Amino acid sequence: MFPVKITRDRIVRTALRLLDEVGLEGLTLRRIATELDVRAPALYWHVENKKQLLDELATTLLDEAATGIAETPVQPDWREEIRTGAAFLRTVMLAHRDGAKVLSGTFYNGDATALAPEERLLPLLHSAGFTTPDAIDLIMTVLHYTIGFVIEEQEVFPTPGQRDPRYDVDTLIATNTARDPDVVRYMFAADTVERRFHSGLRLIIAGAQHPSPDR
Repeated sequence: MFPVKITRDRIVRTALRLLDEVGLEGLTLRRIATELDVRAPALYWHVENKKQLLDELATTLLDEAATGIAETPVQPDWREEIRTGAAFLRTVMLAHRDGAKVLSGTFYNGDATALAPEERLLPLLHSAGFTTPDAIDLIMTVLHYTIGFVIEEQEVFPTPGQRDPRYDVDTLIATNTARDPDVVRYMFAADTVERRFHSGLRLIIAGAQHPSPDR
């Protein structure tokens, strides 16, 4: 029986599966090697350390998001294009435990043109009167908001539908008696997450439509 060849793709796919099981803190090269039935040094031909592994995972997730977005029609309205892209990226991150943390602060080493805004979003923003700097600022703001929102979302719900017990709404209300219970419930209830995400996007878009006088 011949040994199975270790490739970057096998390492990444195994790492994503383990990520769903053990989370980012529990994901190690040693654990991946054990899962692949090889010694850890065998992985070093492809990933030198955990930081590089996370770069590879982030690249894979961003490529998935870019592919999915590319397969959808360009929205005629820049606002809808932004909402569509942000929602798709959120879906990709939520597909994996700690998916947003994987993207945060990592380096994309794939085909940068696949993620470039010039083809879809930038022309729409130019047509709407945005300068290139303002358009890029808006795109990056939405990107950072989406990743940050999902980081916090996955702290409360590490996996879809499974709440971290520390964020039990009734417990939070009972132990924070000085706070308005309706506010606490809105902030942490499962049925408000989607609404809060899109509400935040709406506020960012509204701010972009009405820039400050010195911009």
